[in-house]
Amino acid sequence: MNPEYFLQLAFLGKVLAALGGGFISFISPCVLPLVPSYISFVTGISFEELTDEEGVKRLRNVILINSLMFILGFSFVFVLILGLSAQVFGYLFIEYREFVRQVAGVVIVLLGIHVIGIINIGWLQRDKRLHFFRDKPQGFLGSFLVGVGFAAGWTPCIGPILSAIFTVAATSKERGVGVILFIFYSLGLAIPFLLTSLGINTFLRHFQRVKKHMRMVSFVSGIFLIITGVLIFLNSFAIITTYLNAIIPSIG
Repeated sequence: MNPEYFLQLAFLGKVLAALGGGFISFISPCVLPLVPSYISFVTGISFEELTDEEGVKRLRNVILINSLMFILGFSFVFVLILGLSAQVFGYLFIEYREFVRQVAGVVIVLLGIHVIGIINIGWLQRDKRLHFFRDKPQGFLGSFLVGVGFAAGWTPCIGPILSAIFTVAATSKERGVGVILFIFYSLGLAIPFLLTSLGINTFLRHFQRVKKHMRMVSFVSGIFLIITGVLIFLNSFAIITTYLNAIIPSIG
């Protein structure tokens, strides 16, 4: 088969992993329980109004636009800062790419073990979620700035997923891969956030049932990180390529 075909599949595997990482970040115990608070803070709408079905319908445009500006804010940080930085680091470490990749793989495995709860890394427990703003800046620009602050003070237990994607981007040979991977990471986080903000009543009704499974979410997140770390260490993202080749052979 054409080697280009396998390169494309390998790249697709990285993109899907980044998208999945964004979704796992959203459902993590560090973010999901706070989503209603974020929506209320960003939109300036009280919980009483958010839980009033008629009130939400009237304020849907306000919720939609403020949520989109919030999403643009955190996407700006992830894509333009982390994505471009990954590219720069990739060029800086090109001579030591193999060493950096292996060290990063080990670190990501350890972070995955931490997320599962087998070991406890104290400084990763610090919380910097909404501490950037005591009061939300006014207007849609304010929602954008809150999104920037949300990303800049990203909860440490989500940091391992960001680290994994950053490492994959920094050790990849493809040009511009860092920006692309963080675009898809942001999409994986943004889509469920936007859907939740528009269906906040439904979310609040079912959240208590979902909340019971937060421990399982942490376990799945940790396993995701451990597998990613092992793949990075072994430089074996080709394994994903093999599965994709079996699933979608028509791409060839």
